[in-house]
Amino acid sequence: MTALSPAEQALVEPVDRAPILQQTLDWAAVNSGTANLAGLADMAGRLADAFAALPGEVRLVDPAPIEKVDREGTLRPVGHGRHLVASVRPHAPRRLLLTGHMDTVYAADHPFQTCDWADADTLHGPGTADMKGGLALMLAGLLAYEQSQPELGYDVMINSDEETGSLSSAALIASLAQGKLAALTYEPALPDGSMARARPGSGNYAAVVRGRSAHAGRNPEDGRNALLAAADLGLRLAAGRRAGLSVNPARIEGGAPNNTVPDLAILHFNLRPATPELAETAQAMVTEAIAAVSAAHEVTIHLHGHVSRPPKPITPQTEALFGLARKAADDLGQPMHWKDTGGVCDGNNIAACGVPVLDTMGALGGAIHSPDEFLLAPSLDARARLTALVMHRLERQNLTP
Repeated sequence: MTALSPAEQALVEPVDRAPILQQTLDWAAVNSGTANLAGLADMAGRLADAFAALPGEVRLVDPAPIEKVDREGTLRPVGHGRHLVASVRPHAPRRLLLTGHMDTVYAADHPFQTCDWADADTLHGPGTADMKGGLALMLAGLLAYEQSQPELGYDVMINSDEETGSLSSAALIASLAQGKLAALTYEPALPDGSMARARPGSGNYAAVVRGRSAHAGRNPEDGRNALLAAADLGLRLAAGRRAGLSVNPARIEGGAPNNTVPDLAILHFNLRPATPELAETAQAMVTEAIAAVSAAHEVTIHLHGHVSRPPKPITPQTEALFGLARKAADDLGQPMHWKDTGGVCDGNNIAACGVPVLDTMGALGGAIHSPDEFLLAPSLDARARLTALVMHRLERQNLTP
């Protein structure tokens, strides 16, 4: 750390891995799958207690109401946990946004519930990298930063629904992003320290297809097969794949007994456009496919969903933010690279507000969203130091391209 000034060395040297690791283990022991409302309430309470150590106000914000198409093709409300917001120096002229999520992909009854050590540095456990470790190191970095008598203000937002698209927290994210100098999001980096650069957008859809039932033997010609129409729609959408646009028909629900022409089917699919222009192209393609299938099969199709994660391009301001973070990482002896990725996160939503964002500031790890998920423990204190130093330098520098 020879490239650090004496003030910067004093800022980062007290950061200790042990308490960050212990907090990670404590939080990873709480199952907080997106649908586990009791677990999310427990996690939100623990986070509120921990982030109360910052010199600001901590509050829990109710989720926005969200509806989802059920197996009968009907929109039903879906419950979500509350979101945490901590505001520090809210009247400061220059402010940042730091974000993370408390939910994981592991349901309350998922067999992956406990942590163990793969080796001395590799912690295997649910949500350790994505992102209980990221939340713990974010807090440690902020507490270190607060020892420098800082003037920079910031909001911390930790939502309960990131793993399902942040639908109940999207408006909150957009509100908090307004007027911010920059944003840091604590998704996990790759084991080699690589950071996510550009991201595509993402939209999840449900196409509810309603046909007409009939007896499969006596009068099948009087029926309108919703299952066949849904399959046709899936094939037409898949044919729309092109460079920069991923289309994934993922699941068909519905159908009927073998002796009945099915009158209901629901096609679930995902779109990932790389640019806003491709997002418009994708929407036009979906509209055209629905019209063609409706006419060919004489069915009605109601589409639910939209591109809820806008594409995240790289702006000159984002390049400047990464340059500042990479220099800080280099000065700390933490090599940092970045590359485009096909994944999406809350960084997409923040970038859509015109705010430069680094969205893989969390712990190093891998195999996320699987029972093999792991975190590299040395990255906890390393990334906490990086957070403190990036905050310190952002206070003193402008993000000029």
